[in-house]
Formats: sequence, C-alpha cells, structure tokens
Amino acid sequence: MDKQHNKVLSYFRFRRIIIPVILGLGVATFLLVRNFDRDAFIGINWVWQSYFFIFLALLMMVVRDVGYMYRLRVLTDGQISWRRSFDVIMLWEFASAITPSIIGGSAIALYIVNKEGVSMGRTTAIVMITAFLDELFYILMVPFIIILVGTQNLFTTEGEYVFLNTKFGTQGIFVMGYLFILVLTTIIVYGVFINPRGFKLLLLTIFKLPLIRKWRTKAAETGNEIIITSREMKGKPFIFWVKAFAGTFFSWTGRFLVVNFLIMAFVSGGDQLLIYARQLIMWVILLISPTPGGSGVAEFVFSGFLGEFIPAGLTPALGLMWRLVSYYPYLFIGAIILPGWLRRVYIKKKETKYIESKEYVPEKPV
Repeated sequence: MDKQHNKVLSYFRFRRIIIPVILGLGVATFLLVRNFDRDAFIGINWVWQSYFFIFLALLMMVVRDVGYMYRLRVLTDGQISWRRSFDVIMLWEFASAITPSIIGGSAIALYIVNKEGVSMGRTTAIVMITAFLDELFYILMVPFIIILVGTQNLFTTEGEYVFLNTKFGTQGIFVMGYLFILVLTTIIVYGVFINPRGFKLLLLTIFKLPLIRKWRTKAAETGNEIIITSREMKGKPFIFWVKAFAGTFFSWTGRFLVVNFLIMAFVSGGDQLLIYARQLIMWVILLISPTPGGSGVAEFVFSGFLGEFIPAGLTPALGLMWRLVSYYPYLFIGAIILPGWLRRVYIKKKETKYIESKEYVPEKPV
C-alpha cells in the first residue's frame, strides 16, 4: 500500500473513533446527572405530535445528506453516481467527526473523492469550492436572520470564551468568527475567480517574511491549488452555481432544523426562528472547537444557547438526543462503509493495474 493510503487509514483507527464517543457521552452524562429533574421527565407528554416531530428531525438528516450528495454530483458534472456519492459523503462526514472541528476533514476528502476516479486537479477544486459554498451560505444567511430577529435576543449572556488571552462573550466570538469567514471567502473569490496567479505571487511575497518563511513551501502549494481550482471552475454556467448553492442551502437548512423539530417534539410553542438563529451563533463556537467533531463542546454549547427554550431538566437529554441523531450515526455508518469502500476503490484498482501492465502474448498458430 502507498504512503498516502496508509496515512489516510491512520485517521480511521479505532482510537480516533472512540475518543469523540467517550468525550461526547462523558459530557452528556455529566450534564444529565448534574441537571437531572425527575419531575421534568415524568411530565413529558408523549402524544402523536412527539413522534411526528422526531420523525421530521430524522427526515432533516436525510435532507442534509441528500443535499450534500446532490452538490457533489453537480460539482463533478455527474461523474460520481448517486450510490457512490452516498459512500463519499458518509466517509467525508466520518472524517469530519473524528478530526478537530478547526481542522476538518478536507485532507481526507481529497483522498476519498480522488479515489472515486476524479482527477486530482478537479478533486482539489471540488473540496475548495465546497468549503466556499458553505461559507457563502453562512455569510448570506446571518444578515438575513439578524434582520428578522434582531440582535437583542440573538446572543446569550452566559459564558465567556478565552482567545489570545482575552475574554470574549458570545457576541464578541460571533463577530470575530463572522469577520474571519468573510475575509477568508473574499480571499477565495479573489484567488479563484479574479486573479489566481496574482494571488499566488502575493502569498509567496508575504511568506518571505523571516517569521513565516518556513511555511513558504506550503504557501506555494496553496497558491497552486487556487490556480487549479480557478482553471476547473472558471467558465461554469450560472445554472451550475445555482444548483451547487441549492444543494448547500438544503443541506445546512436540514442540519439546523433537526434541533427545531427535536425541541418541538417535547416543548409546545417557542420562537422557532430564534432557535434557528441561535444555531448560526453556535456554529461559530463549534467551528473553533479543538475536540474531534466538537465532542464535549457541542453538548455544553447546546445547553448554553438553547436551554431557555427547554425545561431545565430536559435540556441535557435533548442535547444528547441531538448528538445521537446528527453526529454519532456518521461514526458507525462510516466505520461500516470504510472496509468495503477500500476494497472497491483501492484493491480492485490495484489488481486492474497489474493485469493491464502484463504484456499480452498472442497464442502461436497451430
């Protein structure tokens, strides 16, 4: 097996899978025990609406994944089938679930998409444009939501976060995160759609500075990736971008509505638009989480941002249910799919290469 294959396999070791499970379940158990309210659990009124909204929450997970699969097919011009798109998205989510949120699963995604027969140049473009579309959704949705709900109730007053030895409240973290995403997306737009070679030259110039010179090679690689992405994506018709963004929109909307429907299953009423809006703020906190897939952090953040919409004794339980629906399934589905996927894309291709490399010797005439 080649070095890249072994490196990627190292990400899928049992140790990497069990760590986020222990972290997440450990924090969830701690919160459940600390905030346990027997009366709140006894008071749950299981009616048909409860089951209906839980079903809708599960359906939103399907919408999320189908949206990602559709976007992948759009970005590959249909090169990857629906069936194989399912494998790619499940493994991509699996990789994101076992790597720190601040790192993400992009490096593994490059390997996965490339092994599906997509050229490395196009694979690089797909992964980069996927990140761009995700950030674009966030940039566009935040002002829209703020106009609808305002800022008065959007931010929580609980909790402080330390960054660069400075304490920030949720509003400060959000503003920093939003500005960072805005700057990053602007850079991608300039590099991919306006002046890719100029962007690479700028990077190389910046990384001549003594303190960051040792990363100049990595900067050159990033510049090359931008040029490749530009070459692959420039000239795409407008409808191509409409379709790709539509897949992004449905994926993220489905992701956020999972929480709305889970809360509606147990709590009647509530400002559903504000619950949706709070999740936009939550996402910035989870984006900088140092733990795999935000494990441990997500459970705390859920209680802090959405606790006021849920009876106190039920908040940790609903937080755990949210993770059981939206996070843990990817760990198990990915672990199940991985062996068969590796056999299909790696071992069989290796055997095919070996057969094709053997010289064909025609039989001697009798």
